[in-house]
Amino acid sequence: MELTANTPQQLRHTNMAAVLSVMRRAGSFTGTELIAETGLARATVIAVCDDLIAAGWVRELPARRPQSGVQKGRPARVFEFDARAGLVVGLDVGVAKTTAVVADLRGAILGRATEVFGDFTAPAAERLDTMGKAVQSALESAGAGQDAVLVAGVGIAAPVDNDGGIPRSQAFWENFDIGVSEYLQERYGWTVLLGNDANLAAMAEHWMGTGEGVGDLAVMLAGERIGFGLMSSGELLHGATGRAGEVGALELVSGVGSPDGIAALVRTLATEAVATGPRATRPGAAAPSLLAEFARKDKGCLSAEQVFEAAARGDKTAVSVLDAVARRMGRVIALLATFLDPELVVIGGAVAASSAVLLPPLREELASFMSAPPRVEVSPLGDAIVTLGAVRLALNHVEDRALELVPRAAGLRRGRK
Repeated sequence: MELTANTPQQLRHTNMAAVLSVMRRAGSFTGTELIAETGLARATVIAVCDDLIAAGWVRELPARRPQSGVQKGRPARVFEFDARAGLVVGLDVGVAKTTAVVADLRGAILGRATEVFGDFTAPAAERLDTMGKAVQSALESAGAGQDAVLVAGVGIAAPVDNDGGIPRSQAFWENFDIGVSEYLQERYGWTVLLGNDANLAAMAEHWMGTGEGVGDLAVMLAGERIGFGLMSSGELLHGATGRAGEVGALELVSGVGSPDGIAALVRTLATEAVATGPRATRPGAAAPSLLAEFARKDKGCLSAEQVFEAAARGDKTAVSVLDAVARRMGRVIALLATFLDPELVVIGGAVAASSAVLLPPLREELASFMSAPPRVEVSPLGDAIVTLGAVRLALNHVEDRALELVPRAAGLRRGRK
């Protein structure tokens, strides 16, 4: 590792950052192991570890004894990154609900809470209050006080530019421009980072999902609108105004026609199929489909989950709807892959687990347009994918600026019951 600095203070800062980076990656280290990892001198490593202990980022563990039981000289000092030196918050602000999680500095989830919005277009103050309730409940679930938190990451279903702004060119996006960052900063005093939900999903998938270690990755959320989080060589693609991955003008694409996402399409097409399908109105007529029964019980309304359930139970109408949606998504992915050439496309989000049934017809449709299509899989992260991405966004900030931050372990201890 090449370390350069112009002043003793810069050199000290560089050495601390190097040792801290190594220690975050794994468990405990002896001084000798840190020397091997960093290339620093023993005296420097020990001094740096003492500095990091004093700063609150590292703790010293009991000395490590040799396995042989024969001790020569002093036992080796052992150091460990303190993952509870502070916390981060991840918040997913969706259309129907908001979910908050609290995580330690290795990303382990300590608390989680979800609150439902009464109305997506309700006054901003009402929705912000709902978000605050979710955050407060997550902190209580984690047994932590708000002063233990170093950074909060927030995902919204709208593009976010490099300055944290939300474009006002679409009414749907404008519904998220309600001052989320300002609200959290004023209420809790935290640094708040705002991100597009699909981008955060891509970060989560690259961190711990099917896309772990995949540099050229696309993640499509299986929600209300088609949108992708895109990575090239392991780096997020944002675009000039944060709109990279916001697939627009799909009315120009044959067989697609709208930006509706998987959940919205499944729900809409199934409702239309039930409304126009045959009804059992005379003796001997076929019984209504399972989908029709679901719709009758829910006064004509169907959820995407009900359609997937009906298909799993053999309902022909539901199977036909899912086949149509799968082939539609195959065309969208073919269009994306033509321009960006991802190695892997992952379907993520609340109904992602159910979406595994879409893969065979989707892959077939995709292969009909491309000789070497990307691999398409379903995320294992479920509806936690955006909150995990928000946690990753916050952790990146902490890791990049650790030596500028003040650990909040005292706040964490005060919050414990």
